[in-house]
Amino acid sequence: MQNRSADPYAWMRDHESPAFLANLTAERALYEQQTRHLRSLRDELHAELSARTLLSDESVAWRSGGSFYYTRTVAGRDFEQLCRFRGVNDSVEVLLDENELLDDPACRGGFLSLGVRQVSPDGSLLAYSVDFTGDEVYELRIRDLVTGTDLPGRVPRTYYGAAWSAASDVLFYVVHDELYRPYQVWRRRLGGGPDVLVFQEDDARFEVTVRATRSGAYVLIETASRDTTETLLIPTSAPQTPPEVVRPRRRGVEYAVEHGGDELFLVTDDEAVEFRLVTATGREVLAGSDDTRLVRCDAFARHLVVTERHGGATRLRVIDRASGAHRLITVDPHVALDLGVNEDYDAAEVVVRTQSLIDPPSWHAVDLDTGEWRLLKRRDAPGHDPSAYVTERIHATAADGTSIPVTVAYRRGLRRDGTAPCLLNGYGAYESCFWPESEPGTACLLDRGFVVAIAHVRGGGEGGRRWWLEGRLGAKVNTFTDYLAAADMLVRDGWAGQLVTRGLSAGGLLQGAVFSMAPDRWRGVVAEVPFVDCLNSMLDPSIPLTVNEWDEWGDPREPEAYEWIRSYSPYENVPAGPRPDLLVTGSLHDPRVLAHEPAKWVAKLRATGDGRVLFRAETGAGAHTGPAGRDGRLRYEAEILAFVIEVGGRD
Repeated sequence: MQNRSADPYAWMRDHESPAFLANLTAERALYEQQTRHLRSLRDELHAELSARTLLSDESVAWRSGGSFYYTRTVAGRDFEQLCRFRGVNDSVEVLLDENELLDDPACRGGFLSLGVRQVSPDGSLLAYSVDFTGDEVYELRIRDLVTGTDLPGRVPRTYYGAAWSAASDVLFYVVHDELYRPYQVWRRRLGGGPDVLVFQEDDARFEVTVRATRSGAYVLIETASRDTTETLLIPTSAPQTPPEVVRPRRRGVEYAVEHGGDELFLVTDDEAVEFRLVTATGREVLAGSDDTRLVRCDAFARHLVVTERHGGATRLRVIDRASGAHRLITVDPHVALDLGVNEDYDAAEVVVRTQSLIDPPSWHAVDLDTGEWRLLKRRDAPGHDPSAYVTERIHATAADGTSIPVTVAYRRGLRRDGTAPCLLNGYGAYESCFWPESEPGTACLLDRGFVVAIAHVRGGGEGGRRWWLEGRLGAKVNTFTDYLAAADMLVRDGWAGQLVTRGLSAGGLLQGAVFSMAPDRWRGVVAEVPFVDCLNSMLDPSIPLTVNEWDEWGDPREPEAYEWIRSYSPYENVPAGPRPDLLVTGSLHDPRVLAHEPAKWVAKLRATGDGRVLFRAETGAGAHTGPAGRDGRLRYEAEILAFVIEVGGRD
């Protein structure tokens, strides 16, 4: 490891210091001053976004335990309501109105996020958890759905994940430690003594979650690092039973468990890089394939539904459990496909959702026997005509010759003459997929002559497990060079003249890296809560989530990992010379990318060169992904889009 000079902004690591809080406050005031000239454009965009958003809407209902559940939004209210009805002609019950939680004494900044929302099997209780600051520290509550009141005994510092016993008298939940790592599963018996610790994960590389199988037979405790998993079972009929390990953990081996009938089904990479489907007894149900990533298995009484990634897109494989016959459910590569809410184990249909950059979401019921699609709902987008736009999948060639998929959308009639501004988006980490989803802001840009593009770079999961392996650890540079190849292709082939680029979190690291590597490529860069001080963060195991991130980025205590992280960390590689306009965001309560990372980067950029640097620092309640509430999200998006339009030259 090389000797390092002192970090002049290390003091920002103390988030409770008056100096750091004053810095964020001053940065926010400066941001408001620097963007004052954009207020009218923001207001215009907010009006457009609101007009394109259906303010009163309902989800597709799902069946669970003899009742039907759905969520709805109401005009004039920012948050959802969870509703239930038992039959077509029965009245609707509002089980939880999130808007009413804003009156809670703990809610002081208008922020609200739900972590858990689980109705008990008998339908009499609702477990739900709330976060009022954005730090993902949830308070767990249990509501009596007969009286509409919460039971005594709230649980602080809980995380995502919960599961009920079959008798609806025991609830399993997850607690995290002081570094925000979910590491314990507890059991609460309603009205029956103190809560009991069921499982604790002591390896700091692992995180824990808990859920019930769709069959209702088991509670699953899942503990996972980036490349290793282990699952434990507890019968829901005997919740006091000690958890039983399905397969002991082995370094570098992952598996995910589902239950159906008298079998456990495992999607695993044991002896298959792109995963295969086997039973716990070793019977192979679906072999692995080099060109198809098996993602998950959903078990129903008569069928298995396997989610796969193939050819840079998602598809579903339906397997008849009796005959073994297979049926594929496919869509075009520029369309995003995923499963809806499907809680009914005995279902003969499965709900799927499709959407694209230009097509609002549609939900269909797909018959598991015949493959027939039946439209359930197409979300209205007021004033939006998808036929006015075009979306397609194109490709760029990476530095090593790899073909990189790029999804583009544009207004019909666009001339590919190299004059259009383009917003390029990317992520490229954790094997996560950046699918083309419908957002009201996309049309705002397309109508102003923009091309909107997504580069599906390595490090993400669109191309399968190998796609991730080729963009992590020592191969991380591929993520950045893939993105630059996509940018160059868009310009070379006439799609774009001026490029603006955007990404969040690890996608913000991508923005910081390409900002440093090729500042001349961009008219503007939007780095939202960017992971830009990655070398210092990975060197500090006292920072939340650092240790379990080593399998993604590397442990810089090792010289080789130190060098490769040092080579791309934006904080360590501030570019000299002219720079594009930069918009950075950060949130004081963000537990994933701590606020000092963007703050330090901004300070260093300002101290080492010219160029406009805007820092939207959130000092009040706010989450990793931005404000809560529908209108808060729309106003935030209007701010981002106003910057994009200004620097793209179409204001």
